[in-house]
Amino acid sequence: MAGVAVTMALSTVPAQAADIPAPGEIVMSPNIKHVLNIPKPAALADIHTDMAFQGDYAYVGNYSGFSVYDIRKPKSAALVSSVVCPGGQMDMAVYGNLLFGAVDSSRNNDSCSSTSQSASIKESWEGIRIFDVSDKKNPKYVKAVETNCGSHTLTLVPGKGQDQQNVYVYVSSYSPSASFPDCQPPHDKISIIKVPLGDPAAAAVVNTPVLFPDGGNPGEPNQDYPYRTSATTGCHDITAYPEKDIAAGACMGEGVLMDISDPVNPKVTATARDDENFAFWHSATFNNDGTKVIFTDELGGGGRATCNEAIGPNRGADAYYDIAGSQLTFKGYFKIPRHQADTENCVAHNGSLIPVKGRDIMVQAWYQGGISVVDFTDSAHPQEIAFFERGPDNTAPPLDGGFWSAYYYNGHIYGSDFNLGLDILEINDPRTNQAKSVKFDILNAQTQASYRDNGHGDHDD
Repeated sequence: MAGVAVTMALSTVPAQAADIPAPGEIVMSPNIKHVLNIPKPAALADIHTDMAFQGDYAYVGNYSGFSVYDIRKPKSAALVSSVVCPGGQMDMAVYGNLLFGAVDSSRNNDSCSSTSQSASIKESWEGIRIFDVSDKKNPKYVKAVETNCGSHTLTLVPGKGQDQQNVYVYVSSYSPSASFPDCQPPHDKISIIKVPLGDPAAAAVVNTPVLFPDGGNPGEPNQDYPYRTSATTGCHDITAYPEKDIAAGACMGEGVLMDISDPVNPKVTATARDDENFAFWHSATFNNDGTKVIFTDELGGGGRATCNEAIGPNRGADAYYDIAGSQLTFKGYFKIPRHQADTENCVAHNGSLIPVKGRDIMVQAWYQGGISVVDFTDSAHPQEIAFFERGPDNTAPPLDGGFWSAYYYNGHIYGSDFNLGLDILEINDPRTNQAKSVKFDILNAQTQASYRDNGHGDHDD
């Protein structure tokens, strides 16, 4: 049944093994439509990763580089160009004519022709790359900035007021080692790069603030993998909400809330830990009001089958926290209710809000668990309202496929699949349909902007 679309009704009853789709078979809820799949470009041999959006274009990262897609007509969206520039993960963000890519892969130099080289060699490079994408058919490499321990992910924080001619890049990285000259422990910090928009070649690190002066969560090294709680040695990902001067950091062993009113000097204002259920604090998303934050747990590092009955509903899940008085209060968990095969890597991963006034609704990738849409207006009782998934990906080795990211942008859901390319979906549901009137000029999922009552997104981030 590979490639056959099957529509399924939503159910709160966990699926049994017999209900797992056949390899490549598509299953989805009745309120989801599969609009298009664009296969991964032949020029990019490695897996697709994160995405960013601006105007009529989507930018999709790949361990081998990145691609630009024209999405002005989603039903006939098409590849515009691909840039071969190896160095995973190529986490993506866009601002003006600049595209930023994160490189957490030690290279022998910063060029697009670089090769892998051990981080134990002082001359090795990893950090961020900056491209000029004013010509979508021919992006130009502008600048590289080296950062401690590289850049696993990155987050843009635009300057305000007299500082609006600059954008700041928060660089998250981890896994220090005494044998790595440029990645020394304890590494309880992030790197902050200042990029002058008028002269991006002058981009440079301007601060490396220590977020965890007490060392953060020491973790549980004696607990069996993948269940052990990770030690905090930096952050995996940060989501900023510049309008509200706040950011949320998913920092391996804990989640933190930060004051970023001074973007060069962020301050941790609250911390949450969950050593019972969370193994690796992976990413964060605010609701539109900035009164809630969702943290994800990447149990098993994204390469294990954790969406099964044995692991259960709370591990590898989303955790919802209310924000009140600069404190984080736990409210509840969500995990997809469909069991996956033992060959399917599945865990909570990257997502974004669907802009619905008066409700909190999010779309999210779950690797081979597919794409899920969740209403968390009642954060103690989140409910899945739509889903899309394929059966096991037999185009690659087991536990090495699925959706890295799923984001809502201007009326459609875009999913970046490791091996199968870019998927475009449309949701038709009374709980989300008003979102179709909200239009954004830009979407960097880790730089949130509010959607407003007039049906227009924020055009300034």
